[in-house]
Amino acid sequence: MYLGIDLGTSAVKAVLADDSDRIIAQESALLEISRPHPLWSEQDPEAWWSACDSALRALGRCHDLRSVRGIGLSGQMHGATLLGADDKPLRPAILWNDGRSISECEELERVPRFRAITGNLAMPGFTAPKLLWVREHEPEVFERLRCVLLPKDVLRLRMTGDAATDLSDAAGTLWLDVARREWSSELIEATGLRSEMLPTLFEGNATTGVLRSEVATAWGMERVPVAAGAGDQAAGAIGVGVVRSGEASLSLGTSGVLFVASDSFKANADRAVHSFCHCLPETWHQMSVILSAASCLSWLTRLVGAEDEAALLAEVEAVDRPNEQLIFLPYLSGERTPHNDPHATGTFIGLDHDVDAAAMGRAVLEGVAFAFADAQAALTSAGTRIDAVSVIGGGARSLLWGRIMASVLDRPLVYRTGGEVGPAQGAARLARLAVTGEAPEVVCKAPPVAFEVEPDAGLRDLYGGRLDRYRDLYGRLRGAFR
Repeated sequence: MYLGIDLGTSAVKAVLADDSDRIIAQESALLEISRPHPLWSEQDPEAWWSACDSALRALGRCHDLRSVRGIGLSGQMHGATLLGADDKPLRPAILWNDGRSISECEELERVPRFRAITGNLAMPGFTAPKLLWVREHEPEVFERLRCVLLPKDVLRLRMTGDAATDLSDAAGTLWLDVARREWSSELIEATGLRSEMLPTLFEGNATTGVLRSEVATAWGMERVPVAAGAGDQAAGAIGVGVVRSGEASLSLGTSGVLFVASDSFKANADRAVHSFCHCLPETWHQMSVILSAASCLSWLTRLVGAEDEAALLAEVEAVDRPNEQLIFLPYLSGERTPHNDPHATGTFIGLDHDVDAAAMGRAVLEGVAFAFADAQAALTSAGTRIDAVSVIGGGARSLLWGRIMASVLDRPLVYRTGGEVGPAQGAARLARLAVTGEAPEVVCKAPPVAFEVEPDAGLRDLYGGRLDRYRDLYGRLRGAFR
């Protein structure tokens, strides 16, 4: 068996996959986000380890983990975890949806050839500007800094003692020369760091170390190899076989991502399109990112007092009718693609006395779909070819959302067996590659198609006009957001 561990924003998920690539068990443990100030988003790294340990002990109560041959890691990208000389966190980790480092991004953009090296705009969500912010606002912390790790790699350090990362996650720091697949000394120096403060780089299917004896004993496992793994989006893509150029995944998780694999590096930062390394050798990818997707549904569930997201979706599905006046802008954490605007806020337009929870829920599903339409347009305007799109993440469970999404994007969406498991399955596949040395094309195949969702002609025509209104609203409100 192979173990995949995904450190998400809202939970740590652990899955067991057998030698036939079937998911035979999974467990998760929830996480909380701290937002102590406007634009801030933080988590306690100790909570990551506690949640990981809880998920693994829960798995071990039902399955004999001595059969696990390898572990793969995936996780939320861009988070800055600052460690001191004792490998202990110096402050809470600053997360991917934190928007405080706006002025620091302007400073990075002045570095010569910045966009050519990184393939990206400097945005507050990335790791490097966060370090500039800490240097300016918390100099006593910066002075004690000895190592910077991404979230999943904090788990690796606890598991193996190794400060290491993979290239797909490293590409999201703005310290990586993405074409060369190596750290950039120019960009490291631009943030006041030294190269020895960053983790060692590995391809995602390489082994970085083995499980420490005390951790293996606690989890009832052998001292098995731990693979480099991947950032969550690259791992999710591996889980549904998105490897060859033009293959794509649409992730409906806390954030939303349209991910397209490529066989070459394409530096095109226009409209906040990302160009990153994929987690397999000599592969890259482009992606558009919306900062709030399924998290919008979770937020509305709490707001209207629904039992859970499934209960709210049931209300929406029972009505199954759009409110043509109601539009939702899903910018609860600002927005990345295409606006690069941390100041944008979530907004309902068209509220009246007849609007109820079901109408608001429907508008949320539509608003996220409209944001994905912007994400798709940003990619295609950059010349990116998008072939079949596989849906992954927790939001993949809603068929109504799929029908809305397919109609807004005007393209069929493919739902594959196990797609809702997401990045953890890809992490398990990378563990298998690290242990067995198999060719990626043997292991990283697309799972069987469960079903496809085609665009609905009536909804496509309706949403075409509403998408124009959605885009117009952002332009009108942009000044007010600030």
